[in-house]
Amino acid sequence: MLSRVAESLYWTSRYLERTKNTARMIAVNASLTLDLPSEEDHWAPLVEAMGCRASFDAAHGAPTADNVVGFLTYDTENPDSLAASVHRARSNAQSVREFITLEMWEQVNRLYLDLGRARDAGDTSADFYTNVVRSCQLIDGITDSTMSHDEGWHFVRMGRMIERADKTSRMLDARYLFRLPEDARRVRPYEGLLWAALLRSTSGLQMFRQRHRQITPERLVSFLVLDMAFPRSIRHCVAVAEEAVRAVSGTPNSTFRNRAEQLLGRLRADLDYTHEDEIIEKGVHEFIDALQLKLNEASAAILETFCPAPGAAPPRGGT
Repeated sequence: MLSRVAESLYWTSRYLERTKNTARMIAVNASLTLDLPSEEDHWAPLVEAMGCRASFDAAHGAPTADNVVGFLTYDTENPDSLAASVHRARSNAQSVREFITLEMWEQVNRLYLDLGRARDAGDTSADFYTNVVRSCQLIDGITDSTMSHDEGWHFVRMGRMIERADKTSRMLDARYLFRLPEDARRVRPYEGLLWAALLRSTSGLQMFRQRHRQITPERLVSFLVLDMAFPRSIRHCVAVAEEAVRAVSGTPNSTFRNRAEQLLGRLRADLDYTHEDEIIEKGVHEFIDALQLKLNEASAAILETFCPAPGAAPPRGGT
Protein backbone atom coordinates (compact mmCIF):
# COMPACT_ATOMS: atom_id res chain seq x y z
CA MET A 1 0.00 0.00 0.00
CA LEU A 2 1.24 3.47 -0.86
CA SER A 3 2.43 5.40 2.18
CA ARG A 4 0.24 8.35 1.14
CA VAL A 5 -2.85 6.16 1.27
CA ALA A 6 -1.90 4.60 4.60
CA GLU A 7 -1.30 8.02 6.11
CA SER A 8 -4.64 9.40 4.89
CA LEU A 9 -6.56 6.40 6.21
CA TYR A 10 -4.80 6.71 9.56
CA TRP A 11 -5.69 10.40 9.90
CA THR A 12 -9.22 10.02 8.59
CA SER A 13 -9.84 7.58 11.41
CA ARG A 14 -8.11 9.70 14.06
CA TYR A 15 -10.07 12.82 13.17
CA LEU A 16 -13.39 10.98 13.17
CA GLU A 17 -12.62 9.48 16.58
CA ARG A 18 -11.60 12.92 17.82
CA THR A 19 -14.88 14.35 16.54
CA LYS A 20 -16.90 11.71 18.34
CA ASN A 21 -15.04 12.13 21.63
CA THR A 22 -15.25 15.93 21.55
CA ALA A 23 -18.99 15.93 20.84
CA ARG A 24 -19.67 13.45 23.62
CA MET A 25 -17.59 15.36 26.15
CA ILE A 26 -19.34 18.66 25.37
CA ALA A 27 -22.78 17.06 25.71
CA VAL A 28 -21.91 15.35 28.99
CA ASN A 29 -20.37 18.52 30.42
CA ALA A 30 -23.39 20.62 29.49
CA SER A 31 -25.63 18.14 31.29
CA LEU A 32 -23.30 18.07 34.29
CA THR A 33 -23.50 21.84 34.79
CA LEU A 34 -27.20 21.50 35.62
CA ASP A 35 -26.36 19.42 38.71
CA LEU A 36 -23.26 21.11 40.12
CA PRO A 37 -22.90 24.29 42.18
CA SER A 38 -22.70 27.40 40.02
CA GLU A 39 -19.40 28.48 41.55
CA GLU A 40 -17.63 25.38 40.30
CA ASP A 41 -15.35 25.68 37.27
CA HIS A 42 -17.21 23.33 34.89
CA TRP A 43 -15.64 24.13 31.55
CA ALA A 44 -11.90 24.49 32.08
CA PRO A 45 -11.39 20.70 32.44
CA LEU A 46 -12.91 20.22 28.99
CA VAL A 47 -10.32 22.49 27.39
CA GLU A 48 -7.62 20.67 29.38
CA ALA A 49 -8.90 17.33 28.11
CA MET A 50 -8.53 18.48 24.52
CA GLY A 51 -4.95 19.60 25.16
CA CYS A 52 -5.57 23.12 23.83
CA ARG A 53 -5.62 25.26 26.98
CA ALA A 54 -2.85 27.61 25.80
CA SER A 55 -4.53 28.44 22.49
CA PHE A 56 -7.89 28.83 24.21
CA ASP A 57 -6.51 31.21 26.84
CA ALA A 58 -4.85 33.29 24.12
CA ALA A 59 -8.11 33.61 22.18
CA HIS A 60 -10.74 33.77 24.90
CA GLY A 61 -9.36 34.03 28.42
CA ALA A 62 -12.13 32.99 30.78
CA PRO A 63 -13.45 29.45 30.20
CA THR A 64 -17.14 30.32 30.17
CA ALA A 65 -19.75 28.00 28.68
CA ASP A 66 -20.19 30.09 25.53
CA ASN A 67 -16.45 30.51 25.00
CA VAL A 68 -15.60 26.84 25.44
CA VAL A 69 -18.52 25.48 23.43
CA GLY A 70 -17.82 27.87 20.56
CA PHE A 71 -14.09 27.13 20.63
CA LEU A 72 -14.55 23.35 20.63
CA THR A 73 -17.44 23.22 18.17
CA TYR A 74 -17.16 25.69 15.29
CA ASP A 75 -13.86 27.55 15.70
CA THR A 76 -11.84 26.63 12.60
CA GLU A 77 -8.75 28.27 14.14
CA ASN A 78 -8.81 25.51 16.74
CA PRO A 79 -7.44 22.36 15.04
CA ASP A 80 -9.27 20.16 17.56
CA SER A 81 -12.73 21.67 17.12
CA LEU A 82 -15.54 19.61 15.62
CA ALA A 83 -15.56 21.76 12.49
CA ALA A 84 -11.80 21.43 11.95
CA SER A 85 -11.72 17.71 12.72
CA VAL A 86 -14.59 16.87 10.38
CA HIS A 87 -13.09 19.02 7.62
CA ARG A 88 -9.75 17.24 7.91
CA ALA A 89 -11.39 13.81 8.09
CA ARG A 90 -13.34 14.54 4.91
CA SER A 91 -10.27 15.91 3.11
CA ASN A 92 -8.25 12.81 3.93
CA ALA A 93 -11.11 10.49 3.00
CA GLN A 94 -11.62 12.32 -0.29
CA SER A 95 -7.96 11.84 -1.18
CA VAL A 96 -8.33 8.05 -0.91
CA ARG A 97 -11.83 7.61 -2.34
CA GLU A 98 -10.74 4.59 -4.38
CA PHE A 99 -9.51 2.78 -1.25
CA ILE A 100 -12.64 3.20 0.90
CA THR A 101 -16.19 2.09 0.18
CA LEU A 102 -18.87 4.30 -1.32
CA GLU A 103 -20.95 3.89 1.85
CA MET A 104 -18.07 5.17 3.98
CA TRP A 105 -17.49 8.20 1.80
CA GLU A 106 -21.18 9.08 1.65
CA GLN A 107 -21.51 9.02 5.44
CA VAL A 108 -18.35 11.07 6.01
CA ASN A 109 -19.56 13.61 3.45
CA ARG A 110 -23.02 13.68 5.03
CA LEU A 111 -21.47 14.42 8.43
CA TYR A 112 -19.50 17.28 6.88
CA LEU A 113 -22.59 18.77 5.22
CA ASP A 114 -24.74 18.36 8.34
CA LEU A 115 -22.10 20.11 10.44
CA GLY A 116 -21.98 22.97 7.95
CA ARG A 117 -25.74 23.47 8.18
CA ALA A 118 -25.59 23.32 11.99
CA ARG A 119 -22.80 25.90 12.03
CA ASP A 120 -24.83 28.27 9.83
CA ALA A 121 -27.75 27.89 12.25
CA GLY A 122 -25.51 28.29 15.32
CA ASP A 123 -26.81 24.99 16.70
CA THR A 124 -25.25 23.91 20.02
CA SER A 125 -28.20 21.89 21.30
CA ALA A 126 -27.90 18.53 23.02
CA ASP A 127 -29.52 16.87 20.00
CA PHE A 128 -26.83 18.29 17.73
CA TYR A 129 -23.98 16.71 19.71
CA THR A 130 -25.88 13.43 20.04
CA ASN A 131 -26.33 13.32 16.27
CA VAL A 132 -22.62 13.98 15.70
CA VAL A 133 -21.70 11.08 17.99
CA ARG A 134 -24.18 8.77 16.28
CA SER A 135 -22.94 9.76 12.83
CA CYS A 136 -19.37 8.90 13.80
CA GLN A 137 -20.50 5.61 15.32
CA LEU A 138 -22.33 4.85 12.09
CA ILE A 139 -19.15 5.50 10.12
CA ASP A 140 -17.27 3.11 12.43
CA GLY A 141 -19.86 0.41 11.83
CA ILE A 142 -19.97 0.98 8.06
CA THR A 143 -16.17 0.87 7.91
CA ASP A 144 -15.89 -2.41 9.78
CA SER A 145 -18.74 -4.05 7.85
CA THR A 146 -18.02 -2.86 4.29
CA MET A 147 -14.26 -2.29 4.04
CA SER A 148 -12.04 -5.28 3.31
CA HIS A 149 -10.06 -6.21 6.41
CA ASP A 150 -6.74 -5.74 4.68
CA GLU A 151 -3.87 -3.32 5.21
CA GLY A 152 -6.03 -0.23 4.74
CA TRP A 153 -8.47 -1.32 7.42
CA HIS A 154 -5.62 -1.97 9.83
CA PHE A 155 -4.42 1.62 9.40
CA VAL A 156 -7.95 2.77 10.19
CA ARG A 157 -7.81 0.70 13.38
CA MET A 158 -4.42 2.16 14.34
CA GLY A 159 -5.68 5.71 14.04
CA ARG A 160 -8.92 5.01 15.88
CA MET A 161 -7.24 3.23 18.80
CA ILE A 162 -4.36 5.68 19.28
CA GLU A 163 -6.80 8.60 19.31
CA ARG A 164 -9.22 6.81 21.63
CA ALA A 165 -6.49 5.94 24.15
CA ASP A 166 -5.25 9.53 24.06
CA LYS A 167 -8.69 11.03 24.73
CA THR A 168 -9.53 8.54 27.49
CA SER A 169 -6.27 9.42 29.24
CA ARG A 170 -6.80 13.16 28.80
CA MET A 171 -10.33 13.03 30.15
CA LEU A 172 -9.22 11.01 33.17
CA ASP A 173 -6.45 13.50 33.88
CA ALA A 174 -8.42 16.69 33.27
CA ARG A 175 -11.41 15.64 35.38
CA TYR A 176 -9.02 14.42 37.91
CA LEU A 177 -10.88 13.03 40.67
CA PHE A 178 -7.78 11.95 42.47
CA ARG A 179 -6.72 15.52 43.09
CA LEU A 180 -8.59 15.16 46.33
CA PRO A 181 -7.68 15.91 49.93
CA GLU A 182 -5.09 13.60 51.39
CA ASP A 183 -7.87 11.71 53.07
CA ALA A 184 -9.63 10.42 49.94
CA ARG A 185 -12.70 9.54 52.00
CA ARG A 186 -13.44 13.23 52.65
CA VAL A 187 -14.82 14.25 49.28
CA ARG A 188 -17.26 16.85 48.13
CA PRO A 189 -20.88 15.69 48.17
CA TYR A 190 -21.09 15.87 44.38
CA GLU A 191 -17.86 13.95 43.67
CA GLY A 192 -19.94 10.98 42.54
CA LEU A 193 -21.55 13.15 39.85
CA LEU A 194 -18.12 13.99 38.47
CA TRP A 195 -17.11 10.35 38.47
CA ALA A 196 -20.29 9.33 36.66
CA ALA A 197 -19.79 12.14 34.14
CA LEU A 198 -16.29 10.91 33.42
CA LEU A 199 -17.65 7.45 32.69
CA ARG A 200 -20.39 8.88 30.48
CA SER A 201 -17.75 10.87 28.58
CA THR A 202 -16.15 7.56 27.64
CA SER A 203 -19.48 5.74 27.07
CA GLY A 204 -18.56 3.54 29.99
CA LEU A 205 -21.10 4.21 32.74
CA GLN A 206 -23.43 1.31 31.96
CA MET A 207 -20.64 -1.23 31.54
CA PHE A 208 -19.04 -0.02 34.75
CA ARG A 209 -22.33 -0.34 36.63
CA GLN A 210 -22.77 -3.89 35.42
CA ARG A 211 -19.54 -4.78 37.19
CA HIS A 212 -19.50 -2.47 40.21
CA ARG A 213 -22.20 -1.08 42.48
CA GLN A 214 -20.17 1.93 43.65
CA ILE A 215 -17.68 4.19 41.90
CA THR A 216 -14.35 4.45 43.72
CA PRO A 217 -11.03 5.91 42.55
CA GLU A 218 -9.42 2.47 42.39
CA ARG A 219 -12.26 0.95 40.37
CA LEU A 220 -12.36 3.94 38.04
CA VAL A 221 -8.65 3.70 37.25
CA SER A 222 -8.88 -0.04 36.83
CA PHE A 223 -11.79 0.27 34.40
CA LEU A 224 -10.61 3.18 32.25
CA VAL A 225 -6.91 2.34 32.20
CA LEU A 226 -6.44 -1.39 32.69
CA ASP A 227 -9.67 -3.20 31.77
CA MET A 228 -9.02 -5.42 28.77
CA ALA A 229 -12.71 -6.10 28.02
CA PHE A 230 -13.93 -2.48 27.86
CA PRO A 231 -13.25 -1.23 24.29
CA ARG A 232 -12.42 2.32 25.34
CA SER A 233 -9.95 1.47 28.10
CA ILE A 234 -6.37 2.52 27.44
CA ARG A 235 -5.00 -0.99 27.75
CA HIS A 236 -7.52 -2.37 25.25
CA CYS A 237 -6.81 0.41 22.75
CA VAL A 238 -3.04 -0.10 22.95
CA ALA A 239 -3.42 -3.85 22.49
CA VAL A 240 -5.60 -3.44 19.39
CA ALA A 241 -3.27 -0.80 17.93
CA GLU A 242 -0.32 -3.15 18.38
CA GLU A 243 -2.30 -5.98 16.82
CA ALA A 244 -3.07 -3.81 13.78
CA VAL A 245 0.58 -2.83 13.36
CA ARG A 246 1.66 -6.47 13.48
CA ALA A 247 -1.07 -7.44 11.02
CA VAL A 248 0.47 -5.05 8.49
CA SER A 249 4.11 -5.97 9.10
CA GLY A 250 3.60 -9.69 9.71
CA THR A 251 5.83 -9.60 12.78
CA PRO A 252 5.04 -12.33 15.35
CA ASN A 253 4.12 -11.45 18.92
CA SER A 254 6.86 -11.05 21.53
CA THR A 255 9.32 -9.62 19.02
CA PHE A 256 9.65 -6.51 16.89
CA ARG A 257 11.05 -5.40 13.57
CA ASN A 258 10.36 -1.68 13.73
CA ARG A 259 10.08 1.17 16.20
CA ALA A 260 6.28 1.21 16.21
CA GLU A 261 6.08 -2.44 17.27
CA GLN A 262 8.73 -1.88 19.91
CA LEU A 263 7.00 1.10 21.50
CA LEU A 264 3.48 -0.33 21.40
CA GLY A 265 4.66 -3.74 22.62
CA ARG A 266 6.51 -2.18 25.52
CA LEU A 267 3.55 0.01 26.46
CA ARG A 268 1.13 -2.92 26.27
CA ALA A 269 3.43 -5.02 28.47
CA ASP A 270 3.69 -2.20 31.00
CA LEU A 271 -0.10 -1.95 31.17
CA ASP A 272 -0.48 -5.74 31.35
CA TYR A 273 1.64 -5.85 34.49
CA THR A 274 0.45 -2.68 36.21
CA HIS A 275 -2.03 -2.60 39.09
CA GLU A 276 -4.37 0.31 39.77
CA ASP A 277 -2.87 0.76 43.25
CA GLU A 278 0.53 1.41 41.67
CA ILE A 279 -0.96 4.12 39.44
CA ILE A 280 -2.67 5.86 42.33
CA GLU A 281 0.39 5.60 44.55
CA LYS A 282 2.62 7.06 41.83
CA GLY A 283 0.06 9.74 40.99
CA VAL A 284 -2.54 9.51 38.25
CA HIS A 285 -1.51 12.85 36.75
CA GLU A 286 2.13 11.76 36.54
CA PHE A 287 1.12 8.39 35.11
CA ILE A 288 -1.08 10.03 32.44
CA ASP A 289 1.63 12.54 31.49
CA ALA A 290 4.09 9.71 30.86
CA LEU A 291 1.46 7.67 29.02
CA GLN A 292 0.57 10.51 26.64
CA LEU A 293 4.22 10.96 25.73
CA LYS A 294 4.42 7.26 24.90
CA LEU A 295 1.26 7.41 22.78
CA ASN A 296 2.64 10.39 20.86
CA GLU A 297 5.91 8.55 20.30
CA ALA A 298 4.03 5.46 19.10
CA SER A 299 1.93 7.53 16.69
CA ALA A 300 5.04 9.20 15.26
CA ALA A 301 6.72 5.80 14.95
CA ILE A 302 3.76 4.37 13.02
CA LEU A 303 3.97 7.20 10.49
CA GLU A 304 7.76 7.03 10.26
CA THR A 305 7.67 3.25 9.77
CA PHE A 306 4.87 2.93 7.24
CA CYS A 307 4.55 6.42 5.74
CA PRO A 308 8.09 7.76 5.25
CA ALA A 309 8.12 10.83 3.07
CA PRO A 310 11.49 12.64 3.26
CA GLY A 311 11.27 16.08 1.78
CA ALA A 312 7.53 15.83 1.26
CA ALA A 313 4.77 18.08 2.53
CA PRO A 314 4.03 18.08 6.29
CA PRO A 315 1.91 15.20 7.65
CA ARG A 316 -1.86 15.41 7.32
CA GLY A 317 -2.53 15.54 11.03
CA GLY A 318 -1.13 16.22 14.47
CA THR A 319 -1.07 14.66 17.88
